[in-house]
Amino acid sequence: QVQLVESGGGLVQAGGSRKLSCAASGSILRINRMGWYRQAPGKQRELVAVITSGGNTNYADSVKGRFTISRDNAQNTVYLQMNSLKPEDTAVYYCNANLLYSSGIRVRTDDYWGQGTQVTVSS
Repeated sequence: QVQLVESGGGLVQAGGSRKLSCAASGSILRINRMGWYRQAPGKQRELVAVITSGGNTNYADSVKGRFTISRDNAQNTVYLQMNSLKPEDTAVYYCNANLLYSSGIRVRTDDYWGQGTQVTVSS
């Protein structure tokens, strides 16, 4: 009923930039928090950045000043602009959304995840 689809991953050289997008679709009534997480090989999934419905943002220390999260509420889309990329940014990036949606006659709030998109930064 709800789907998150990410795009924008790929191979980029160190120092380069990349922009990720994540579009939410389905029986969505309201999207609360949206965010990006990443998981590198052999490591746990970690928060990269989040943005609330009001536009408040929070970033991991490792990406502050380099990454910018933004959202288009009309399009139910969240973006992650990544600049000055480093090899240690290499990971699978996952979109997450906490949202209110309709399910039959019910209204529910749940967290949804995208399928992930690989970002590889070469040195």
